[in-house]
Order: sequence, then structure tokens, then C-alpha cells
Amino acid sequence: MKRLRTVLKQKTLYGALIILLAWYLLHMLLNTPAIPSPYKTLVNFCAIFPGTLSLHLLVSLGRITAALVISLILGGLIGLFIGVNQRADALITPIVYMLYPIPKIAFLPILMILLGLGNAPKIVLIVIIIIFQIILAVRDGVKEIPKELIYSVKSLDLSSGQLYRHLILPAVLPKLMTALRLCVGVSISILFFGENFATTYGIGYFIMNSWMRVDYVEMFSGIVALSLLGLALFGLIDLLERRLCPWIKAGKKDL
Repeated sequence: MKRLRTVLKQKTLYGALIILLAWYLLHMLLNTPAIPSPYKTLVNFCAIFPGTLSLHLLVSLGRITAALVISLILGGLIGLFIGVNQRADALITPIVYMLYPIPKIAFLPILMILLGLGNAPKIVLIVIIIIFQIILAVRDGVKEIPKELIYSVKSLDLSSGQLYRHLILPAVLPKLMTALRLCVGVSISILFFGENFATTYGIGYFIMNSWMRVDYVEMFSGIVALSLLGLALFGLIDLLERRLCPWIKAGKKDL
């Protein structure tokens, strides 16, 4: 575990250095106030993070967390249901396929009319976009379980709960973790858009407000905060995957 943490820290540091170098080169080559120096931005970030910036970041984190939890519960249950039930799969999957490609971000004004101007429309918007990814990932995970394996497990006379615990959920979890990584990136993008309307808190609001005030150093400080939010969420998913799917790590060692 210590070795893994060391490797992850090294990779994170390497990635940060490459990004900072590219950022600095752009700052020097373009020589425009629109791209401030990394040094000024990081100094400003450290100065405003304990107060204003951390509050905006926590509000955004709360919205994303709520949306991910709701999507996991609803999408996971629906995906399991249609994965194990062929009739339900035949009825529900075509509906999912038809709704999935619709650009649902356009529904934000309607959601604000129906749900008000608070957190609810932003959370619901994220849910109705990412839940389809979770439904399909869970359904596919169930569908990919070999029938021979299902028959052999059933021959042990296990209960339904034991079947889910020892076969279905372990088969689904790796795909669910991958779907979660995709959902995190999508969620942050959606939230950035949603927080530009009818709100005074959130990292998206902070960035766009700084842009309108032509304060590019603060704007980039908000972008850095948004990047750290994504890094923290991805790190949490990696941790969950190591805890919930230890056989994946063991399989990589064998290779």
C-alpha cells in the first residue's frame, strides 16, 4: 500500500509539473494578461483559498456528490434490474437508448422553472445526464457474466442475496468504477455550466464572475481549484476501486 501511494504521488507530481511547464510556456509566448503566470496564480490561490474560494469549492462539491450518489443508487438499481430480467431489458433499454443521446443540458431553464433557483435544478440536471452511463455500465456488467458461471453458482443452492454478493456485484463493480470516472468529468462540466445561472456560490460562478471582472489571476485560481476538485474525486474513486475490487490489483501483479 505504501509503495502504491508513493507511485501515485510521483505520477501526480509529474503530471502537475508538465502542466505547469506548458502553462508557463504559454504565458511567456503569448504575453497576454489573459494567461497570467503560474507563480502569481498559485500565490493568489493560496491567499484566497482559506476564505472565499474554499466556500465556492465546497458548494460545488456538495452538488456533485449529491448528484453522483443519487445516480449511483437509481442507476445501479435500474441497471441490475434490466441486467437480470430479459423482459425488463427489452422494455426499458430501448427507452434508455432513445433518451441517452438527447442534449439534456438544454433542460436547465425548465428545471429552474419547476424546481426553483436553488441547488435542486443543478443536481437534477447532472443526474438526468450521467444516470444513463451508470445504467448501461451496470447492465452490461451483468450481461457479460458467463452463463456457465451462473449455473455453477446456482448449483451451490445459494440464496438470491448470496448470488448478488458473491457473483453479480463483483462482476459489475469494475465497470461501475469506470463509469464513475467518466461521470465525474461530465458532472464537473455540467456543473460549471449550471452554476452560471441563478446562483452566487459555486466554482463555476466564481470563475465566470472573475472573467467578467477581468481578473484573470482569480479566474485561473478558480480553474486550479476546479482541477484539484477533479483530482480529489478521481483519487477517491481509485481508493474505492482498490478496496472494493482487490482482485483487479492482484490480476495486474500476475501480468
